Amino acid sequence: MAVTSRPVMAGPGRALPSGASKWEIREKVWEHLEASGLAEFPRPVRGRIPNFKGASHAAARLPGLPAFRAAGTLKINPDAPQRNARFLALEARKTLLVPTPRLRTGLFNRIVPPPGATKEILRRCATSQGVKDYSVPVGLDGKAQVDLVVVGSVAVSEKGWRIGKGEGYADMEYAMMVSMGAVQEDTPVVTIVHDCQVLDIAEELLDDHDLTVDYILTPTRTIQTNCKRPKPQGIMWHKVSSEMLGKIPILKTLRSREKQAGKDVTLQDEHPALANTSRAAISNKKVMAANTQPWAAPGSAPVGQHVESDPVNPKLEGSDTITTVYVGNLPGSLRVSELKSALRELQVTPVRLSWQGAQHRAFLDYRDPGAADRAVSSLQGLSLGGNALRAELAKNQRSKGQGEINSHR
Repeated sequence: MAVTSRPVMAGPGRALPSGASKWEIREKVWEHLEASGLAEFPRPVRGRIPNFKGASHAAARLPGLPAFRAAGTLKINPDAPQRNARFLALEARKTLLVPTPRLRTGLFNRIVPPPGATKEILRRCATSQGVKDYSVPVGLDGKAQVDLVVVGSVAVSEKGWRIGKGEGYADMEYAMMVSMGAVQEDTPVVTIVHDCQVLDIAEELLDDHDLTVDYILTPTRTIQTNCKRPKPQGIMWHKVSSEMLGKIPILKTLRSREKQAGKDVTLQDEHPALANTSRAAISNKKVMAANTQPWAAPGSAPVGQHVESDPVNPKLEGSDTITTVYVGNLPGSLRVSELKSALRELQVTPVRLSWQGAQHRAFLDYRDPGAADRAVSSLQGLSLGGNALRAELAKNQRSKGQGEINSHR
């Protein structure tokens, strides 16, 4: 399949600085979709796999792919831009698997339309509510065999390099499917985006767990990427935290099975290197999911403050090695999960985050002063939600016996 010519258009790519990070690319795409009037419900698109005008037209290219016609079972993500793709799969009488939200209750739901379903019913089955109403769970013993994978993206390159919304669920879903034997090395992966989301992405931004795509569908083009970069070969347990394991029950089951099969399933925070000084460096790269356990005792945090801590060693109180970074000028619409995604992408994840969204600020604690300095350098002037962040070392650092820092408050 030939790649159609690329239209000349104004998009976020023209405003991307050289060496832009994943997070900067996401911000530019979200900002451009909103500012250009291309964004569709649900809005704002920021922090999401963005829905866009023309998404249905882009999805309508899916049945034209030989891989779609040959597929018996498709896995399609549950986001709004892929709603028409889900309908088209059901209309073609394909088996449709949709991942469960954030993998909380399993991996897949199989959509089962009622007997004699009309097009209108099939369209309802393809909505987020329909996925809930017309689905049955598929467990690890369901022996699912997926012939085609459709994922959402925030940005993608013509080479097949993909950037998601920053939470890693699409990458994890694919890795879990590999571990289950549900996908093979040659199982095609498709993404559906607006033309302005097709950008040049530096290969150095990709990690070995990042999922690549084989086809890109836009309202105006069908692109075959001929991507040669290997897809994830399974779950990389050394990049999975105990926290993530606790939030995804099916991951625990897969880990138990792989352990019995003799595979190394040592988690990120169980790695021997964490025993001494390497702990802080590795913690900067670990995944902080949205609902970590609060360290502070009930009632100890000020009203409006959300405190999250390192699950490896939550006992920060009394430590005299903590360096705190103040982050200000946070936009009122920013969510704590979005800030954490940015920190993760910049590889400056703190051991503790004190969120004060109502005051448009947050405090980040680091055991390693060098990591705190890197956080300041990375965050100062970073654009989030249209605001340029202010970042600096807090004036009064926490020391042994002190409570919450009082500077900037």
